[in-house]
Amino acid sequence: MFGAFRASTVSQGGLLWKARMKMDLSPTQKANIRKRLKAADDVVMKIQQSGVECNALTKLKAEPTEAQMPAKDKYTVFSRTFKGYRKSVHKVPHFTKVAVPRTAPAGF
Repeated sequence: MFGAFRASTVSQGGLLWKARMKMDLSPTQKANIRKRLKAADDVVMKIQQSGVECNALTKLKAEPTEAQMPAKDKYTVFSRTFKGYRKSVHKVPHFTKVAVPRTAPAGF
């Protein structure tokens, strides 16, 4: 239909995805991620010092600590569907509640 009342993307809902496509995180977001990683490292260290032994703890000890991780691994995660195979950690659903992998596959 042509004219003043024609259908357009704006009149039918506007922008579909409101989230920014860039992976730039604010300094506050980065600081919160580092604080969360340090807190997780502290918990693993305290459990290790208590003398508990289990497979999950062995796997966690093999992971790098926050200080050993490069910035690329702190703020992004591997994703085979994204261009460049990396996406911002803030695009991971419930990233504050689930364990986000600290290492990427070799070569990514």
